[in-house]
Amino acid sequence: MHTPDSPLTVAAALKRARAQGLDRLDAQLLLLHALGRAGQDRAWLLAHDTDALSADAQDRFAALLTRRAAGEPLAYLTGQREFFGLNLAVDARVLIPRPDTETLVTWTLELLPPAPQGTASPTRPQRLLDLGTGSGAIALALKAQRPQLEVHALDQSEAALAVARANADRLGLTIDFRHGNWLDGVRERYQLIVANPPYIADTDPHLAALRHEPLRALSAGPDGLRDLRTIIASAARCLEPAGWLLLEHGYDQARSVCTLLEAAGFGQVQSRADLAGIARCSGGQRSGRG
Repeated sequence: MHTPDSPLTVAAALKRARAQGLDRLDAQLLLLHALGRAGQDRAWLLAHDTDALSADAQDRFAALLTRRAAGEPLAYLTGQREFFGLNLAVDARVLIPRPDTETLVTWTLELLPPAPQGTASPTRPQRLLDLGTGSGAIALALKAQRPQLEVHALDQSEAALAVARANADRLGLTIDFRHGNWLDGVRERYQLIVANPPYIADTDPHLAALRHEPLRALSAGPDGLRDLRTIIASAARCLEPAGWLLLEHGYDQARSVCTLLEAAGFGQVQSRADLAGIARCSGGQRSGRG
């Protein structure tokens, strides 16, 4: 709690946060949030380093520091995360979008026609399905880059869909959000199906560090491949001939996922690496027949 007769300045607040073990960027972003300012206002902190914090701001900042020290992710504390140039609202109902997943978006965009210039538009827009949409990150990034694209997004969590719909409304992007379990009950066919499903093994020690995020969006059976198997086994019937299935997976799962894709009859099976050079996504193309 604050001490009424000892006002805390911006600089002193940041120094206190650093002394508690927070890195500089986290401390700055949390202080900006406590002050009700945007995360882009870091320069404001430097220009106002001698300003005294109000008692309420001190209390808010102290509470945020306590939660961060307990391991709660920064994105949940500030309620937002940037993904592919979009500012998304996130909370504990959804997985926090990771930069790794931008690899999946980039690959998908390469397979889509460019955005039309002027008034030109395709007579029949391509249709894409995002499975396990969570916060809507992938679907919204693709719709923002390709406005002509017809995007459907599905999740088995109604709570997650509420977050995704709110993001779409705030960004002014039209997505057809649906409740469902992977491809169960899907009747349409798509040119592209993309997914970032759970892919961490149930016994993986890394899960402990992710305890604040929804387990259902992370854990996927003894080998981490449960949901990937389910999607791959069902995807062909939901794809147009020559349609593509693209999947994010774990750092060591590319070979297994490619084997599953080939066994399911997909062609052009390949993987894409993230910025760290790790094979992060794999995909394949449905046969052009049928």
